[in-house]
Amino acid sequence: MSGAASLLPFVLMFAVFYFLLIRPQQRKSKQRNLMLGALKKGDKIVTIGGMHGTIMEISDDVIVLRVNDATKITFDRSAINTVVSSSAAAATPAAPAVEKKEDENIKA
Repeated sequence: MSGAASLLPFVLMFAVFYFLLIRPQQRKSKQRNLMLGALKKGDKIVTIGGMHGTIMEISDDVIVLRVNDATKITFDRSAINTVVSSSAAAATPAAPAVEKKEDENIKA
């Protein structure tokens, strides 16, 4: 019985580490992989270094960004930090107008 009682603090510490450190990191990694997999031509992104640009070309592990009208820069796919706006989201600007209309109905 004393052997099991001495292992209990280690089991509890592992459980705390799992729920506070390991599991959130796994979720974050999974979300990042999904985001990197969903990248497509026309998406506006920000790199890990803070460079803003629009995806012009994309392959398995290389992305060509248009930074301004004349400058194209090549990055690894893993250097992408966030997607600012998706090309699909830019094609449907009607969604914010619907939300605004609902707000006006609430105020009236």
